[in-house]
This record gives sequence, C-alpha cells and structure tokens, in this order.
Amino acid sequence: MPFAELGDVQLHYQLDGTADGPPLVFANSLGTDLHVWDQVVERLPKELRIVRYDLRGHGGTPATPAPYAMGTLVRDAERLLDQLQVKGCIFVGLSIGGMIAQGLAIKRLDLMRGLVLSNTAAKIGTAASWQKRIEAIKRDGIEAVADNIMERWFAPAFRKSPELSHWRDHLLQQSVEGYIGCCAAIAGTDFYTPTSGLRLPTLGIAGSDDGATPADLVRETVDLIPGSKFELIRRAGHIPCVEQPEAFADRLITFLREQGHI
Repeated sequence: MPFAELGDVQLHYQLDGTADGPPLVFANSLGTDLHVWDQVVERLPKELRIVRYDLRGHGGTPATPAPYAMGTLVRDAERLLDQLQVKGCIFVGLSIGGMIAQGLAIKRLDLMRGLVLSNTAAKIGTAASWQKRIEAIKRDGIEAVADNIMERWFAPAFRKSPELSHWRDHLLQQSVEGYIGCCAAIAGTDFYTPTSGLRLPTLGIAGSDDGATPADLVRETVDLIPGSKFELIRRAGHIPCVEQPEAFADRLITFLREQGHI
C-alpha cells in the first residue's frame, strides 16, 4: 500500500492503469474509502493513469485530530498530485470529494483539465445539521447514525439487497475522528461564489433517489459553471458508482472522450 508523506499525515493511495497515460483522479465520499470506485475503475480503458486515494481519516489514511478545514483536505489532494507529478487530470469527486474537487480547481487550475462532480454541491446541509451529527457520533459512535445514512445513500431496491450490509459495515469501520473531522469541513464550506468563477469542462452526476444531495441541488451547483453538462442516473442514490457502476462508467467515459482525454 503506497503512502504519500504530506507532513502531518500519510495519505494512502492506489495507482491503476498505465503509468504514462492521461491522468484520472478519484476522491471518495464521507464514510467510504477508495474502494467505493472499484466497480467503475474495472470498466475504464486501461490506457488511463488512475489515481485513487483515501481522505484523511478514511480507509488506510490515518486520522489526525478533528476538526478539519476544507482547505486542509484540498491541500492533501494538491500535495498528492504534486508528489505524483500529475498535471492536466480529470478529477472525479463524490460528495465531499466533489467539494474537494471544486476547492482544488479554484486553487490549482493548472492541475486539472476537467471536473466530474458526483452527488455533491457547493454547499451541503447547514452548520447546525452537521454539528448535530457530530454530537451524536461523539456520544454514541457512527452506529448511532448508520441506518439513517444508509437510507440517504441508497435507493430502496439496493437497500433490500445483501450488498447493503457490506456498505453499512464499511461505514462503521471508518475512524470516528476522521469522520467527524470531515463533517466539520463540510459544515464550514460554501463554494457558491468561487465555483461560479470556474471555467473548465465539467460533468455533474446525480442519483434520482439521493437523500443526501438531491438531484436539483447537484444541478444547481453544476449550472454555476458555464458550459457544464448534467447527467441523472435512475435508480441510484448518493453512491451511484456502487449502485449503478456501469451507468456511471458509461457517462464518465463519454465525458473523457468529449474532452479528448482518451
């Protein structure tokens, strides 16, 4: 398992595809890790240089003391790409990963040539709602909110499948410190004004049954960027790369081809 030494944290990452191929970078959502992309990555052209990493306090990346600022999470991504000498990537961000994608584009447009904003927004929820979740987790652990999160993450049909228990267990395996640290980062983020200043090819992806970032919210954010495209994936919730990986990969591949990235 490779790690990038970023000063105060060792960022766990994974490389797939071709070492000198056009770069494609993935950032995961709150409560998951880089394996959330497994079924999408296996469907992508082998010519790509694929970089996946675990957010601070998620998966193989250790937690640092909470709370985190969004600027810290953006800096983690920036330093990783600089270390790996990644330039001109398409950056795919899911939920909080999509907020990191926006922040990185605002700060270091030289690193990317396109954005894929999946199930995310310029602002997600309210500071009060996130603080309520943080307090519940501090008191009773992630288990206290797990069932509610599963309802917000997945469409009804998926919640009846055996796979649900895997992703619930996956959520419970995440560091409490890392989870509440990232909650705090989301709570303090409002990218509406800076994102409206972005000028780069952008694809927005939403799930028809997303209870965390509804399709209209995703569209509202994507529409801030002139020339952007929006795609709705039916029968998918907040994690369409898990529920509908083939549909997600198809839309991503089409976007990569439109940009001449493959």
